[in-house]
Amino acid sequence: MSTGFRRREVVLVCGEARPYDPAEWRDAIVWVEGGQVELETADGARRRFGHSAVLWLAGLPLHVLRNPGPGQVTLIAVRRDRTDSFSGQAPSHS
Repeated sequence: MSTGFRRREVVLVCGEARPYDPAEWRDAIVWVEGGQVELETADGARRRFGHSAVLWLAGLPLHVLRNPGPGQVTLIAVRRDRTDSFSGQAPSHS
């Protein structure tokens, strides 16, 4: 991974449901590595995304992320490092 970015993996085993936390996905592009992930909205609507899908989970009205199986699914989340020169939280330079 090049400098300026952070990579995080979230693994869901078969049948596992993970509550949606908006802060966890802020500014992240998410890649589905193997298997399928099912996204459930607060009103109960569900949508599945399979291997190699690229998702943006920030700001969605989601309730839970679920692995409908079989097998495990790994979500790879990549986001900018908050200390890079394009970040609003980076130190100022004169």
